[in-house]
Amino acid sequence: MKLWYSFIKEMKLSSKNWYFYIELGMAVVLLLILVFVVPENFDSKGEEYIYLDLPQTVRDRIRDDLLEEDLDGRSQLMDVEANDRVYLAELFETEESEIYLLDSKEALDAFSNSERVPTVHIRVNEDNQIVQTYYLQGYETQKLRNLLLVFQNRKAGLDVIEDYSDNIVVRSLYQDTEPLSDRENIIPVFLTFNGSLMSLFIIAAYIFLDKDEGIIKAYAVTASSVWHYLLSKIGVIIVTSIVTTLIVTVPIMGMQPNFPAMLLFLVTSGFFAASLGLFLTSFYKDISQAFGAMYIVIVVMIMPNISYFTPSWDPDWIKIIPSYVMLQSFKEIISVNGNMSYVMLASLGFAVLGMDIFILANHRFKKTLTL
Repeated sequence: MKLWYSFIKEMKLSSKNWYFYIELGMAVVLLLILVFVVPENFDSKGEEYIYLDLPQTVRDRIRDDLLEEDLDGRSQLMDVEANDRVYLAELFETEESEIYLLDSKEALDAFSNSERVPTVHIRVNEDNQIVQTYYLQGYETQKLRNLLLVFQNRKAGLDVIEDYSDNIVVRSLYQDTEPLSDRENIIPVFLTFNGSLMSLFIIAAYIFLDKDEGIIKAYAVTASSVWHYLLSKIGVIIVTSIVTTLIVTVPIMGMQPNFPAMLLFLVTSGFFAASLGLFLTSFYKDISQAFGAMYIVIVVMIMPNISYFTPSWDPDWIKIIPSYVMLQSFKEIISVNGNMSYVMLASLGFAVLGMDIFILANHRFKKTLTL
């Protein structure tokens, strides 16, 4: 009952504090960004710049093939700029890319050198064979270069490569899941930011505010337990995190997420993040002194976002950062038939880690009550 009374008191006090409304306001801002700024799906079409140094009959045949793939069956003549000069190009827009047929080798070199984009020069060699020369920029991976070689050899009609590629079996690991839209795919990032980084900062702000007002020192002369006070603060953070998560998630996802799993994970991950914030604040007297340590922790927590949006860069060491697990767990929670085993295991891990850090934080606060 003492813990419940302490929690209710902290909720009432927090509701009168502007930090409480910062979290709610941030959730509304994130929702508005998702609704009005982030499109349902990003335009991921690549741009291809090609110069056809070929006889007219061959050029016409290639153009006819491109017209068949064009979305409206028509090309568009337009001016394109490179290296402060304007060149004429013919644009073909397919479902996957925008293809610009340039009118000269000079234009091709200008785009390759000044715009730093891959270009292709298609010509006829001395043996009357059509040769495609790719002008790359040096940052392409070896896998991409190998893929280009395989693609061209397949087009050349090498039976071995064609037979092998046709017989490759492609199987989805999660056949019952549906891919998230680009807008939905950003939600785990916002939830992780709102759940871990904001929880870390807000609980630190609460603690330092209480330190300035002498509330924490008052526990040295009262019968109340320090852990009641600390756990009440964590409870406020968790409740606020649940509310802000629903504000961001429900308008976009509706009832698709697994809400029981979401609630469990918000409690455990929020407990971990808040306990970590408590432990950090126990070493400092005010927020200005703690800013350096908090800044380092927040930067480390942000790093898994790079791996999240760039799956090809996924080193093993980044997987041990807690926010990496949060991102993947939230993604499974909001996905149709997501991997709940992973979420349950992550929840257990955060509960254990959070309890260990909370015990350390409680020990630290007991030692520093009268300092």
